[in-house]
Amino acid sequence: MTYLYLLLYIWVKPKISIRMVCLQLGSNKGDRRAALDDAKLKLSAIVEIVSKSSIYETAAWGKTDQRNFYNQLVLVKTDINPFKLLRKMQELEMEMGRVKREKWGERVIDIDIIYYYQKVIYSPTLNIPHLLFADRKFVMEPLVEISCDWVDPVTKLTAKHLLDKCKDITEVKRKEFNVE
Repeated sequence: MTYLYLLLYIWVKPKISIRMVCLQLGSNKGDRRAALDDAKLKLSAIVEIVSKSSIYETAAWGKTDQRNFYNQLVLVKTDINPFKLLRKMQELEMEMGRVKREKWGERVIDIDIIYYYQKVIYSPTLNIPHLLFADRKFVMEPLVEISCDWVDPVTKLTAKHLLDKCKDITEVKRKEFNVE
């Protein structure tokens, strides 16, 4: 009888799906590059980092009277559901010293879920794809760099096409760092 229950459990046990997820990392407080590197190191304990964009420097978006941001996108593989992944990203931000004082204010680290495979989620706590991703050149340029053929499940347009349509005129500068 126990053997039968074991077989039944294996048969009905939900399959865990590995999904490709795009995360945006941003920092404009303290050592910005070190913050991005630290975030990637901490992320690698939670998800598998598959690819990462160059680091880009841009003026702050939304609230412009602050230091420029360093931004980077990472593609990751995970079996963590989107809501749990959001909680883990928020915990990582707090662990790294992020304090939410004002909308679009300066921060040691900001981690946004840009897309989660081809899922579309609109909820009070999570929107996937990110609601403003296609309006932000600092997201679109690195997205095209690492995932230009990704198709937005809402508009059915590729990342490259969305960048071509992006009206954001903010300068996005790719940073060149010496590799030690």
